[in-house]
Amino acid sequence: MSDNDGKKTLGLRGGARPGNVKQSFSHGRTKNVVVETKRKRVVVPKPGAAKPGGGAAPSGDPSRRPAGISDAEMARRMKALQAAKAREAEEAAAREAAEKAREEERARRRAEQEAKEREQREAEERARQKAEEEERKRKEAEEAAKRAAAAPAPEEPKAARAPASKPAPAATPRKQDREREQRGRGKGRDDNRRSGKLTLGQATGGEGNRQRSMAAMKRKQERARQKAMGGAVEREKVIRDVQLPEAIMVSELANRMAERVADVVKSLMQMGMMVTQNQTIDADTAELIIEEFGHKVTRVSDSDVEDVIKEVEDSEDDLQPRPPVITIMGHVDHGKTSLLDAIRDARVVAGEAGGITQHIGAYQVKTDGGTTLTFLDTPGHAAFTSMRSRGAQVTDIVVLVVAADDAVMPQTIEAINHAKAAEVPMIVAINKVDKPDANPDKVRTDLLQHEVIVEKMSGDVQDVEVSAITGQGLDELLEAIALQAEILELKANPNRAAQGAVIEAQLDVGRGPVATVLVQNGTLRQGDIFVVGEQYGKVRALINDKGERVKEAGPSVPVEVLGLNGTPEAGDVLNVTETEAQAREIAAYREQAAKDKRAAAGAATTLEQLMQKAKEDENVAELPILVKADVQGSAEAIVQAMEKIGNEEVRVRVLHSGVGAITETDVGLAEASGAPVFGFNVRANASARNTANQKGVEIRYYSVIYDLVDDVKAAASGLLSAEIREKFIGYAEIREVFKVTGVGKVAGCLVTEGVARRSAGVRLLRDNVVIHEGTLKTLKRFKDEVAEVQSGQECGMAFENYDDIRQGDVIEIFEREEVTRTLD
Repeated sequence: MSDNDGKKTLGLRGGARPGNVKQSFSHGRTKNVVVETKRKRVVVPKPGAAKPGGGAAPSGDPSRRPAGISDAEMARRMKALQAAKAREAEEAAAREAAEKAREEERARRRAEQEAKEREQREAEERARQKAEEEERKRKEAEEAAKRAAAAPAPEEPKAARAPASKPAPAATPRKQDREREQRGRGKGRDDNRRSGKLTLGQATGGEGNRQRSMAAMKRKQERARQKAMGGAVEREKVIRDVQLPEAIMVSELANRMAERVADVVKSLMQMGMMVTQNQTIDADTAELIIEEFGHKVTRVSDSDVEDVIKEVEDSEDDLQPRPPVITIMGHVDHGKTSLLDAIRDARVVAGEAGGITQHIGAYQVKTDGGTTLTFLDTPGHAAFTSMRSRGAQVTDIVVLVVAADDAVMPQTIEAINHAKAAEVPMIVAINKVDKPDANPDKVRTDLLQHEVIVEKMSGDVQDVEVSAITGQGLDELLEAIALQAEILELKANPNRAAQGAVIEAQLDVGRGPVATVLVQNGTLRQGDIFVVGEQYGKVRALINDKGERVKEAGPSVPVEVLGLNGTPEAGDVLNVTETEAQAREIAAYREQAAKDKRAAAGAATTLEQLMQKAKEDENVAELPILVKADVQGSAEAIVQAMEKIGNEEVRVRVLHSGVGAITETDVGLAEASGAPVFGFNVRANASARNTANQKGVEIRYYSVIYDLVDDVKAAASGLLSAEIREKFIGYAEIREVFKVTGVGKVAGCLVTEGVARRSAGVRLLRDNVVIHEGTLKTLKRFKDEVAEVQSGQECGMAFENYDDIRQGDVIEIFEREEVTRTLD
């Protein structure tokens, strides 16, 4: 290479002379290869060299690659070069990763080996220390025993005593502990820092982090004290009164006896009963166990929870006069509510649907003389038998209202029977005496048939002629009621826990469950805790018959009670309890008892009953319905009315009845059962309406019980199979039998009675015995097919699929018709 021009001459293949190829340098970097040929001078870029402009030389440029190499070969070579570089880079990275993994594995193994060695050294150290400590304690104990056995003489020299009083060498373990702690702190090992320190578990003698309880420590001290006193002292047996219900769990029995569960289970196994602590045993077995353990048995029953509300006898000094409770009873539309309106000077009838009372109303009226009277208005419809019965049970006086223009009716007789059953006095009010066709004497005469003898008929039952329209006789009626109440001398104790009867119950949307209660004894106050039937609650508010809120309600006062947890049944008894726990327990017991009673009433106990029930269900068509009413009494009356609808073929089954609005749950139940929903003075909420429209559930609304009962009867009548009736329309006598090709035997007949029709059914009689019943295949008059043949005419008949006809046989022609049946 020449230093002057910085160029180097290279030799080339392909016949180029030396000196024809030159390589130029620029600042020490190769730029181009200069090839000089005979014809021209070509500059070929070196592979990978930079272009004059700074970029990589294009491999496809023929003027910048070695001679004899095509574009594809150049591209292939460049691609192979790049792939080789990539593989080399990947292999280098893999080698680095493998080396790194090997280094990490070696480090992990070193760490594990060091940890294992460290643990082994620490275990050996602990074992050595423990052995040294035990040896030291043993030596100290031996020395102490020797000193106690032979005490040294007083004149013994001090030097002689020195070796005996020299303490055991304990510095060495402490020094080793400090050195080990320093080594561990230096190496970052803190797991052995607390070795050699006294813990609470070690102090109390526990092993494995288990500590002895305080009771165990006390028992240990007691045993040591008794041993020091010279002998064991038997503990005195505590005899307990164990309350034993009808069934009890083994663990609960042991708890009540304060005995160990294992001892009770062992005793039961000795009796031959392999039970566990979670199993239940009967009262007789439990009694044997209790007596075996030396305790006393006190038998209790589930119904004992109601003992807290038992009737308490009031003394004469505590009794005070109370207003009488008068129940207005009688047949429907005889003017009971109108008469009460006239007494109250109110307009209740205007608010009754259809002009009839469908609820029990409770009102208080103060007369001109200052006497307070409590009136109960009962419905007179036949469906409300239970309501009238409840009204008679809670009343003191019954006012029997009979219309002077209608005399004694079925519900009048029923009211008389309720009054007699309740053993309460009766006053007969003969209403509507202002009408032209009124006949009060006929009413008095009709009452004689039912053993009700009024005063005008020389009896002891007061009777008053009244008119709710004109007000005639109202004062006399109130006077008769006051006189009867004075004779009864009604008294009650207001200073005791309240007791009352539920007259009516309903589910109010804004107020929740509401019960109309007639207080019979005591005083019901706001805040009292009570139980009523299967429900309980706390008096949140009391509302009187005028809609006013009151703080308390005394005897014979009707009030609406708010604060129940559910809707009670009409007729349930309300009792005030001391605590909410008592009320809840009583309600739970009553609910369970009612559930068991319903299950027992609907269950078949024998195989014959099961088969009979299955047979009845198979042969009887059912109409399922759902009933929702505004008050409990109406729902009860509707259910009772539905049970009376039907016969041996069809019956109505009430799937569910309740109070309150129709909800989405009711619609879901109706949809699953294919039943309609009947709403009595209630409506469905928005979601229930939408669901009913989507699922095709029919919802019907009623405000009068007549309409509801009539519609259900009509619907149930549709399930009755139609009655098939036969109507004989004619007779024909076979005079001759002909054989017709393609038709078979044809009877030549004479219609002797009635008419023969082609569409009618026929029977073939031979010697007055039916041998075939079917239809006619053909009915001809001469050669023509006719629809019917009158009496006295001849015709040709052929039976469908029957040829055994003879001369002298009689053909009976009849028609069938279906008659639609209805329930009475």
